[in-house]
Amino acid sequence: MDISLRRLLLACGLIVSLSMGIRHGFGFFLPPLTQAFGWSREAFAFALGMQNLVWGASQPFAGALADRYGPGRVLAAGAGLYALGLALMTVSANPAAFTLSAGVLLGLALSGTTYSVVFGVIGRAVPTAYRSRAMGLTAAAGSFGQFAMVPLERSLIDGLGWLPALLILAACALAMLPLAREPARVDVRPARPATERSLLGAMTHTFAAAWQEKGFRLLMAGYFVCGFQVVFIGVHLPAYLRDHGLGGETASLALALIGLFNIAGTFLAGELGARLPKNYLLSGIYLARSIVIVLFLLAPLTPLSVALFAAAIGFLWLSTVPLTNGIIATQFGVQHLGLLSGAVFFSHQVGSFLGVWLGGLLYDLTGKYDIVWGLVIALGLMAFVANLPVREVPSRAFASEPA
Repeated sequence: MDISLRRLLLACGLIVSLSMGIRHGFGFFLPPLTQAFGWSREAFAFALGMQNLVWGASQPFAGALADRYGPGRVLAAGAGLYALGLALMTVSANPAAFTLSAGVLLGLALSGTTYSVVFGVIGRAVPTAYRSRAMGLTAAAGSFGQFAMVPLERSLIDGLGWLPALLILAACALAMLPLAREPARVDVRPARPATERSLLGAMTHTFAAAWQEKGFRLLMAGYFVCGFQVVFIGVHLPAYLRDHGLGGETASLALALIGLFNIAGTFLAGELGARLPKNYLLSGIYLARSIVIVLFLLAPLTPLSVALFAAAIGFLWLSTVPLTNGIIATQFGVQHLGLLSGAVFFSHQVGSFLGVWLGGLLYDLTGKYDIVWGLVIALGLMAFVANLPVREVPSRAFASEPA
């Protein structure tokens, strides 16, 4: 790769690292915020669930805008909304206001600063032979952000309090603004015909054509499960450990280890995706997640068992991302990669919403997380089966699209 491509990948990786890193620490705000305002866990969980739902619902539009007009402005707008949402969380004194700031605004911000927009850039700018590897590296950057930011967020909360911590994170989000200049300098937009459809019309036409493919529908089903699993664990694991007598240090270490081992997992997934069938790799990841969770629940809960669980589940955490997006690029080309990646991601975020919200709701109803852990395991087995029939064969409906 030449120097300009390396700069582009570095900028994309740093953007994803900051965006994903900040959001992965939101679980640490659950105890202080609910105690400060007298909220239930369900109220906090609903806001973060709405964040994931808005993120998913707006992601196809963010991807389509980046496909058509270039990613620079989309990334910059996302960074601005990120900082604004974090700042407004400090004055959200009731669940409705908190849902608006932490849910709606941050959901919109994440849609403009994460994988679908960034992978749209990479899919067009990076040669096909290096695409899976580049996506794996970028996904790994998001994991490094989790590894780096999660301990920082907990330290800020413990040392300064939750309100100053949110303001500092808002300043960190603004660091994405200068990074957005690099993708903006690279012309990654496809040529558009003179008689093009409107943006909404083009989105509808493209999605309808992709929906006809069974593999696309199965990828959406698998990604739904991915969202349910990782967001439930990411948000509720600290509270689950606290309920069982383990301190914040154990929870912080667990989330950091998830991020650390996911660096290796996503990188390896990208490498293997260039050599082995991606659908079989995806099925294996979902099956392995269910097995790891079963072993975690059966083992005595100690700091060591938590660390081993975090390392194992971290290795499988975002390894689905480069594989899923790689299959989409192969099936449908790269011209609509931002849109179609965003559409599949919407399914992921519906799962995320249900995972985080049901976690809080069922805890409030039963006083424990057992039912949700059972759902996480069962859904993993369903995703294992769903991904097996997916094939990396170019769609005939998209055969005339530019490579």
